[in-house]
Amino acid sequence: MNPTYNDRASVDGTTATLVLRDLTLSDTGEYTLSISFGGVLSNAATTLAVFERISSMTLIASETELVEFNSSVTLTCSASGSSPSFQWFNRSDEVTGSDGVLIDDGTLTIMSVTRFDTGPYKCNASNIVSSEISPEVHLTIANGPDNAVITVTPPAEFYISGSCIVLSCSSESGPAAQIQWALNGTLLGKQGPELRLENVQANQSGEYTCWAHNSKTQRYTLSSPTSITVLGKP
Repeated sequence: MNPTYNDRASVDGTTATLVLRDLTLSDTGEYTLSISFGGVLSNAATTLAVFERISSMTLIASETELVEFNSSVTLTCSASGSSPSFQWFNRSDEVTGSDGVLIDDGTLTIMSVTRFDTGPYKCNASNIVSSEISPEVHLTIANGPDNAVITVTPPAEFYISGSCIVLSCSSESGPAAQIQWALNGTLLGKQGPELRLENVQANQSGEYTCWAHNSKTQRYTLSSPTSITVLGKP
């Protein structure tokens, strides 16, 4: 008997049975049986395929800090085991190839990321005998700013001098946008999401706007003007 099969193989001549124990990948192949009965030789053959279970799953992103519309990313999934095939998931939704999304077995490439591509991503590797899920990968995607809007507190058609008015600027941005304020198109040198006009005077009447700037995307957006009218006390 081949030394490879020492202590692993046994043959029952009565039933023509071959038993293999502790199978390895090298046991894959075609097995033949020859039987002589009454001087007549008969042959038979069968094929054995041995598969290794999926293990050692990894998932790596080419980078994780990205900019919306500017960046591409490739996720690479790898696994030990026999002939793994891969499925991709963003959260619980399966990812399939489409315009801008390329899948090549163990790699997923997103050509132009958006804020909705943050993940978490995971891949499932499987073969005929097992399957495993990879660790998750999250992407951070800088986006915006978009839709800068001014809110005035308290809201009113006009204000009496000496009043306190608070203007708040919000925008859709990740990370949070840096805010600057302008009156009639001239920057006031005021920064932050809130502009407080305390003891306001008539000369502070005009069109207020806020500029939102995202330092990661290097993009700006400007709010629509908000009119503030201050009247002198009667």
